[in-house]
Amino acid sequence: MSDIIRLLPDSVANQIAAGEVIQRPSSVIKELVENAVDAGATRIDVLVEDAGKTCVRVIDNGKGMSPTDARMAFERHATSKIRTADDLFTLHTMGFRGEALPSIAAVAQVELRTCQEEGGVGTLLEISGSKVGRQESVACAKGSDFSVKNLFFNVPARRKFLKSNQTELSNILTEFERVALVNPGVAFSLSQGGTEMLNLPATGLRQRIMGVFGKKVNQDLLSFDVKTTMVHLSGFIGKPEAARKKGARQFFFVNGRFMRHPYFHKAVTEAYENLVPMGEQVSYFIYFETDPASIDVNIHPTKTEIKFENEQALWQILSAAVKETLGRFNEVPSIDFDTEGMPDIPACDSHPEYVVPQPPKLSFDTSYNPFEVESTRSSWPLDTGKKRKDWGPLFEGLGNEGQTGAAPEEELFGTVSELSPDYERGGHDSCSGRKEAKVSGIPLRHYQYKGRFILTSVKSGLMIIDQRRAHVRILYDRYMSQIQNHGNASQRMLFPDMVHFSPAEIITLQNITDDLGYLGFELGDLGNGTYAINGIPAGIEGLNPERLLTDLVHVAMEKEGKVKEEVQGTLALALAKAAAIVSGQVLSDEEMDNLVDGLFSVSTPNYTPDGKKVVAVLKEEEIERMFK
Repeated sequence: MSDIIRLLPDSVANQIAAGEVIQRPSSVIKELVENAVDAGATRIDVLVEDAGKTCVRVIDNGKGMSPTDARMAFERHATSKIRTADDLFTLHTMGFRGEALPSIAAVAQVELRTCQEEGGVGTLLEISGSKVGRQESVACAKGSDFSVKNLFFNVPARRKFLKSNQTELSNILTEFERVALVNPGVAFSLSQGGTEMLNLPATGLRQRIMGVFGKKVNQDLLSFDVKTTMVHLSGFIGKPEAARKKGARQFFFVNGRFMRHPYFHKAVTEAYENLVPMGEQVSYFIYFETDPASIDVNIHPTKTEIKFENEQALWQILSAAVKETLGRFNEVPSIDFDTEGMPDIPACDSHPEYVVPQPPKLSFDTSYNPFEVESTRSSWPLDTGKKRKDWGPLFEGLGNEGQTGAAPEEELFGTVSELSPDYERGGHDSCSGRKEAKVSGIPLRHYQYKGRFILTSVKSGLMIIDQRRAHVRILYDRYMSQIQNHGNASQRMLFPDMVHFSPAEIITLQNITDDLGYLGFELGDLGNGTYAINGIPAGIEGLNPERLLTDLVHVAMEKEGKVKEEVQGTLALALAKAAAIVSGQVLSDEEMDNLVDGLFSVSTPNYTPDGKKVVAVLKEEEIERMFK
C-alpha cells in the first residue's frame, strides 16, 4: 500500500493555527498592539475601517525591525522573545509563541512598513494569504506600521460568521481597554472610520482608568497596595454602594497581562458578602506581580487562562487585602447617627458649678371657653372686639343619645358570600373580567398575603397572584406598545442628571437611542461620552435614572448581534423589572383592584415575558381535602 501521511504545507498549517489565534478583528488588534508594547513603543495608534473587516492599522514608535527580521517575523514559530524552553519560566513579554503574525498573514492581506532608525531607510513588505508579494526599501518613520486588510478574504466561511459591525467594534474596544489599562505609561489612540473614539495620553494608573471609563468612576474606587514574599497586589476595588447588577468593570492582570480567573473572582465577591445586595457586583482593577516561574501562561493561544503555583495561598492574601481595604476606608456598615447640622448639646455632669436649666413655666386661663355666646376677653390672637357666634348648637346631637339612623354592626358586615364565577375563560383558570360580590352593599376585596401575593376567589377555587410578577407583566406590555407604536410617555426632569458612557457602551447606546426615546428617555449628547438625561419614562419616580439607563445599555450589550425585536423586548423587560413594585410592598384595596384588572386585560396574564408563573389556582377539591 502507498503511504498516505503527508506533511501539510506551511500555508495550510498557518490557516489551521489562525483558527485558534485569529478569531475576529479584535484578535488582530490584540496581537499587534501587544507586539508594539513588547517593542518598547511609547505611543500606539489603532485605526479601523468597517469594524476591522476592511482594514486594521496599528502604528507604533517602537524599535522597528531590520529587513531580515521583517521577513522572518512571518515564519511560524519565529520569535525574539525566547530561546530555550527554560525561558518560558522567566517571561516578561506579552508574546512568545511566534504564531500571531504568520496566522494573520495566512487569512488576510498584510502590508508592513518598519524602520529601526529615525529618518532612516525602512522596509516595505507585502504578504497575502501567506504568499510574499514584494519586499523593498522605503522611507518611513521609526517603528512599525501594520495594515491588515480584508480579513478572512480566503476563508469565506469564517468571514460569513463575523458578527455585526456593532458587535465587532465592541470586541475591539474590549481588547483595546485591556491592553491600555495595564500599560498606563504608553499613549494610545483608537479611531473608527476616521472618527477618534479614544485618546489616552501616558499617565498614572488611576488617571488611565478614568480616561477609559470616565471621571465619575474615580469617586467609587478604593486603592490598596499589599506586598508579600509571594506576590505584590495593588490596584483598586469599588465601594459597596457603587455595586450594580449590570456593567461592573472587573479586571485581573498578572505581570502586565490580562487574565480570567473565576477562583480569584470568588475571593473578591466573598469579601463583599452582606455588603452588597444579592445579584449585584462591584468593579475592581487588581494587579498581580509575581515570579514568572510560579505561573504558567502557556495554556491557551489567547493567553488569558493562567495557572498559579500557590492558588489557595494567593486566594487568602487577596481576600484579606480586599477586606482590609474595606475596613480601612470605613466602608463596612456601622450603626451611626447623622449629626451634621445638629446643635452641640452638652452632657450633664455632677460639677457643683454646673446649673441644670429649668424648663419654662406656662400660664393659661382655665376659665376660657371658646364656645361661649359672648365674651369680652381679648385672649384670641387677633381680637377684633366683635362678639363671637354661638357655636354650641352646631355640636348638638353628637352624643350617644343623639345618634339616629345608624346601621347596626351586623348590617354592615354580614356573612361572606361566594364571588360570581366569572373568572373562567376558554376552560382555563384565568379570568377575563371580575364581578365583586356584594355583602350588604359593600364590595368584597382581594386579600394580600405577606406583601407578596394577592388572594381572590374564583369558580374553581382560590386564585393566588404574585403581585410583582403581575406588575412586570403589565408594564412589559405597556412599554412594548410604546416602542412598537412609537409612543412617548416622558416626564421632563427639572434638573437633568448626567451619565457617562465608555466608547463600547456608546456604540450600543447609539443603536438603541430610538427605542429608549419611545420608552420615554430624552437624552442630550454633551460630548466626550457624557449625556444629559432630560426626560424619563412616566411612572418610574424614585428610581435612579443614571443607573437605570446604564443597566439598560448593558442589557442591550448582552444581546449583541440579536435581531432588533429581541433587543426591544429585552429593554422593555429590563425597564419593567426596574419599575415594578417590590415584593413586600403593602397595597391598598384600590391598588389590588387595579393590579388584578390590569393583569387580566393583557393577552397572556399567566406568565411573565421571561416565562415565570404569575397566577396559580388552589382547587376547591384540594382545599376540602385539607380539612378531611
